[in-house]
Amino acid sequence: MISVIVPIYNVEPYLRRALDSIISQTYKEWEAILVDDGSTDGCGKIADEYARKDNRFRVIHKPNGGLSDARNAGMRQIQGEYILFLDADDFLHPQLMSLCMEATLRDGSDIVCFTYDHSYRLLGRIRNFLHLGEPTPHYKYYRHPNYLVTDNLFAYSTEYSHPKDIDRRWAVKHCRVWRCLYKTYAVRDIPFVKGINYEDFPWWSEVLLRIQRATILNLPLYFYYPNPKSYVISTNQQHKVRDMEAAIEAAKKVYENVTGEKKRLWEERFLAPFQHLLAKKRKKLAKGDNR
Repeated sequence: MISVIVPIYNVEPYLRRALDSIISQTYKEWEAILVDDGSTDGCGKIADEYARKDNRFRVIHKPNGGLSDARNAGMRQIQGEYILFLDADDFLHPQLMSLCMEATLRDGSDIVCFTYDHSYRLLGRIRNFLHLGEPTPHYKYYRHPNYLVTDNLFAYSTEYSHPKDIDRRWAVKHCRVWRCLYKTYAVRDIPFVKGINYEDFPWWSEVLLRIQRATILNLPLYFYYPNPKSYVISTNQQHKVRDMEAAIEAAKKVYENVTGEKKRLWEERFLAPFQHLLAKKRKKLAKGDNR
């Protein structure tokens, strides 16, 4: 029922935790597509090890092509009716699949949105700074979670961290691909733009146009680990400016022929914040700060 796409590149210290979090799901009807994107550490061997132990894991070994290319390779192999994305240095709450499947089957939703555990992320950043290693996650189990069903996901989606015009309990903040369960038919033919980071922005911008009905779970079902070697933390400003420019142009093309309220909301809530962030990065780069 669910295909989990896991792009993998040189994350050996975290990979077993990510794959164990898939195995530990209370929902069992899944497959996991492990895309080894030319890793030079032990990730490829670990992926093969899990595939030998559990045939729900399938492994793709390919030359390094970047995150978008790895996700696209995984999308071509999926067999499930639903799609999840998991970054290999992160991990899942044990109930993520069960709660999402319950929601989509109950509500007939094309997408089920959730959030990540903010306290775990903050603690991870602090412990990284103090060189104390990874924090220990604490799982809360949910029986009858509150939820919201909408036929207008635009009304609840934003790139702003603190939206002023959306009930924050239901705000779908930021365009991270891993924060939703998607019906395969709605997103399978949307490619990630190769060769850039911030690839989430144009991809999510097109996803918003495809969604008919959405369920929003105000639950922290994803554990985002602030890996010091990740792109967001380790890449210099010059590369970030270039990639953000390319992502904005790709997203604009998606909305060239879109009119009305959807385009207005997208421009106000997604395009404008990205353009503001780009201006800040350009200003920082102009001052000679390339960190």
